[in-house]
Amino acid sequence: MRKNRVKNRFDDEKKIYVSSFDYSVFFTVILLVLFGIIMIFSASSYVAATRSEYNHDMFLFLKKQVFAVGLGFVLMMFTANLNYRKLKRFAFWLYCVANFLLVFVFLFGTAKKGARRWIYLPVVGSFQPSELAKVAIILFISCLIASNKNILKDISGHIFCAFFVFLTVILIALANLSTAIIVSLIGFGIIFIASPYTAIFFISGLIGASGLVFYMSRAKDFRGGRFSAWLDPFSDPSATGYQIVQSLYAVASGGIFGLGLGQSRQKLGFLPEAHNDIIFSIICEELGFFGAMIVLILFAILIWRGIKIAVNATDLFGTLVASGIVIMIASQVIINVAVVTNSIPNTGVPLPFISYGGTSVAIMMMLIGILLNISRYSRD
Repeated sequence: MRKNRVKNRFDDEKKIYVSSFDYSVFFTVILLVLFGIIMIFSASSYVAATRSEYNHDMFLFLKKQVFAVGLGFVLMMFTANLNYRKLKRFAFWLYCVANFLLVFVFLFGTAKKGARRWIYLPVVGSFQPSELAKVAIILFISCLIASNKNILKDISGHIFCAFFVFLTVILIALANLSTAIIVSLIGFGIIFIASPYTAIFFISGLIGASGLVFYMSRAKDFRGGRFSAWLDPFSDPSATGYQIVQSLYAVASGGIFGLGLGQSRQKLGFLPEAHNDIIFSIICEELGFFGAMIVLILFAILIWRGIKIAVNATDLFGTLVASGIVIMIASQVIINVAVVTNSIPNTGVPLPFISYGGTSVAIMMMLIGILLNISRYSRD
């Protein structure tokens, strides 16, 4: 495809080209989203059809996810055609709005199953501000560093950037520790990429991980129960270890090629919330090791192309934004799969583009649109 040479406003020694966006990213995301819709229907149809709380509507979760995907596609195409550099002017205000909504949801949000994480909006329905906070951190921290290129040359600059990350992480952690972990990985990951230092991050990461493990091992609430269940899920298979035990049964029974699409047994009321964060276990059960590997390969392609886009971005802001998006996707995939296989303690992190969740999939697709727009501009 013919490329048009344009004037480089950021680095006179480089040549910038504008072309069509990265179609490998676009089609990979479309495949993941369509596959997610199929798996959500497969995992949720029985429970939705048999329970009165869902009005015995087997298509309930399917319809909601299709609506969210449609909204996400519109947002993706909009951001894919909006020059990503224009986002700089909105980054700070988006950060402020996201933090305000985090405080609002903590005080006045809608509670579901003991967690207050949602705000109800007309037409749209339930909205999760913590997902918007991911976008805010990516854009604001990237803008902060790109607009002050010497900010990370001393420790005070690191502390200054870390303060904004910590503020959002603490507000999220009040109601949702798992999302707080993802946001901290995104924020500090962006700072790490832009920083000339490395030792401080390894030391801080080690201290942070040790502190998190110590907290979970000593906690007396449900988080402590999850930690105990991770160490030995079969010690209490009917209570704290129930979900992970059922997940392991699903993964093990899938074998190489699975039981067949729609043939899962664990989704028949045995595995709680099978269409949500634990959906990868249903994929393993129905499509086996072969199907699970195809999904992971698609994610690997998406992450690889995202890294390439970040490396070839024409300015520091584009590099950091693309890196933040890649970190978000990669961390959620790794944590989700690790939870399903009991490699780490159970935590509620959705599988990107596949797990049920309107806010999550719409925000994810919007960020992919930004990544696609960055891919339109490449170094010669």
